[in-house]
Amino acid sequence: MPEKLYFQIPSDAVGERLDKWLVSQNAMDMTRSAIQLRIEQGDVLVDGKAVSKNYRVKADDQIEMVVPEPETLALEPENIPLDIVYEDDDLLVVNKPKGMVVHPAPGHMTGTLVHALLYHCGDRLSGINGVIRPGIVHRIDRWTSGLLMIAKNDVSHQALSGQIQAHSFTREYQAIAMGRFREKSGTISAPIGRHPVDRKKMCVTPKNSKPAVTHYEVLEEYQRASHLRLRLETGRTHQIRVHLAYLGHPVLGDDVYGKAYPGMEGQCLHASKIGFIHPSTGKYLEFESPLPAYFEKICRGLK
Repeated sequence: MPEKLYFQIPSDAVGERLDKWLVSQNAMDMTRSAIQLRIEQGDVLVDGKAVSKNYRVKADDQIEMVVPEPETLALEPENIPLDIVYEDDDLLVVNKPKGMVVHPAPGHMTGTLVHALLYHCGDRLSGINGVIRPGIVHRIDRWTSGLLMIAKNDVSHQALSGQIQAHSFTREYQAIAMGRFREKSGTISAPIGRHPVDRKKMCVTPKNSKPAVTHYEVLEEYQRASHLRLRLETGRTHQIRVHLAYLGHPVLGDDVYGKAYPGMEGQCLHASKIGFIHPSTGKYLEFESPLPAYFEKICRGLK
């Protein structure tokens, strides 16, 4: 059966476009274009009436949104080796190689981390994120290597997601950034939102954005680049890549926010440490991943 979602417009949202406001509510994790389609098809009502997608909301508007049943998508488990750092009945921590896509998406419907997890875990994965992203609590980019946490049940998923939202989840990265930093350590506090022209990119912007905070420390300097340790206080999409590009020091090899690096695909960015409270035991767990071969090779070349 289709699901119905209900919203009431708060006073601080008055004047916003209906489709943009619904996206900000993360309604069923739907994209803006998907929500616009729902509006155009009459599946979104304001005070019981159909409206256009550019309708500007008013205080106390009552929104009713019909969400159709998701299409059944059968993902076939694939016997892809996993580098498992830790595993128990509630969760596992894996070390994702550079180049592996986390979950199926257009152009990458096979060979993903999810396909490997389905083979390894069977039906022992949380279902909160649906068929496409079972067990996926947080993500890293295809060309970012390193540690990811996977939930095996919904209770664990909710507990771990809560830690991420409360910013109590430890996430450290190492990166090679272009140029030398004037300050050897510091904090980048700049809100991140969707790029106004290129919708596939994020950017630092005061409009329709969320607070984003990244702490950095220079570990080593090269002639034209710097080796950094970075700690995320928030977890926005592409946060490190966007923040470093904003400073004028894009991640080496990042052809979206900087420039490609000869002989290397994607950016030189590694999720080196994660830490969290175990949802069942209440104990703090922390795991580290050594720098992968591609990262060390880049460091040697820069020296």
